[in-house]
Amino acid sequence: MPNQSTNNEVNVIILAAGQGTRMNSSVSKVLHEVGNKTLIQHVIDAATPLASSINVIIGHNSESVKKSVSNNLITWVLQKDQLGTGHAVMQARPNIQENSMCLILYGDVPLIQTQTLLKLLEKANKTGFSLLTVIQNDPTGYGRIIRDSSKSIQSIIEHKDANNEELEIDEINTGIMAITGALLTKYLNQLEPNNSQGELYLTDIVEKAAKDNVTIASFICENSAEVMGINDKNNLAEAERAHQLKNAEELMINGLTIKDPSRFDCRGNLTFGNDCIIDVNVVFEGEVRLGKNVLISPNCIIKNSKIGDNAHIMPNSMIEGSVIGSHTSIGPFARIRPETQIGSHAKIGNFVEVKKSTIDDNSKVSHLSYIGDSQIGKGVNIGAGVITCNYDGVNKSQTTIGDGAFIGSNSQLIAPVSIGKNATIGAGSTITQDAPDDKLTLSRNKQSTMSKWKRPQKK
Repeated sequence: MPNQSTNNEVNVIILAAGQGTRMNSSVSKVLHEVGNKTLIQHVIDAATPLASSINVIIGHNSESVKKSVSNNLITWVLQKDQLGTGHAVMQARPNIQENSMCLILYGDVPLIQTQTLLKLLEKANKTGFSLLTVIQNDPTGYGRIIRDSSKSIQSIIEHKDANNEELEIDEINTGIMAITGALLTKYLNQLEPNNSQGELYLTDIVEKAAKDNVTIASFICENSAEVMGINDKNNLAEAERAHQLKNAEELMINGLTIKDPSRFDCRGNLTFGNDCIIDVNVVFEGEVRLGKNVLISPNCIIKNSKIGDNAHIMPNSMIEGSVIGSHTSIGPFARIRPETQIGSHAKIGNFVEVKKSTIDDNSKVSHLSYIGDSQIGKGVNIGAGVITCNYDGVNKSQTTIGDGAFIGSNSQLIAPVSIGKNATIGAGSTITQDAPDDKLTLSRNKQSTMSKWKRPQKK
């Protein structure tokens, strides 16, 4: 339901029919992503708390756009021919109630905030018509807001049509507006394609309303990035960085230490305890939860994972869909794959890969090993280059290692196999059968030296 501070039902209209040719992509423009969320989903999410209904105008790649969004407030409206912004809004006319407030948005303006839209609606509730504008240091290419001597809005002049005096104006049109259904319907009916493109421009309704002495209010957006439109890949990158900087600012206000906000990415939701430190080039994706005093070193990727208190994720490590216990160190250059649980005071060293395994408290996998589909107990020490051979080409099988076991370097454990408590596996062994508790198990060929052997010579 719409926010209680608005007087009318709010019919949101989102224009998302454009092809976006400057993106040079087969993907619809509004389906490109900022912060792992599509442009149009950002806009829908911003509008939803205020909306009674949401009309999304679609055209190019309409089916892919429809499949990308799930929201029970949405009515999909097809614009078969692309004849301008005014024509696009016309397509939603059957769904516009005259006593409603219409909020017109754009599917390629992803950083717009709910609070900004609310303020725009509050302005429109007083006059029936309000524009969202912004002061732009370099207004080149944008439509200028034309005001009379009393500062009332009279019209919008496109850059190419502006005279020298008008080009000096730094207040520009964002395209976002709030207007009553009655006024919108009235002025849509008066639009004519009196321009070189032969299109119906929504901005023309501003001048028509002003001539009828309709007071056109405005709300000036303080942050120009918030109303940035995405037209090409450069714009997309700019929006991504603006989005991430905003994320970083909010997280730091709440107590997170980020070494360099310009080299920080959160593409999901991050929660954290006190005194966590995030070094440069760290990426968070999905749902990530950090305990207290967690240190994430440079160049790490953490996705849909939980990391316990006092854990240290060392440089260039990747953790996905896993739980890391307290006082545990991971890396450097470690990869922790989904469905892995690692206990407290454990160590996963450099160039170790762990997949769908449980490693209990105080166990160590120090370096250059692969642990897959395994259950590893407490206090286990796994040497360098150990491989749990979990795949026979058809099926995955499990390796179980009991508490206190020691697995010598360069050993292969051929699953399914079980290593007993406090068992020792001699270095270089290939283990195909269960190894008993408290005993040394090894498999090696007898070493021999061939005295008459000669190294091959080049011919």
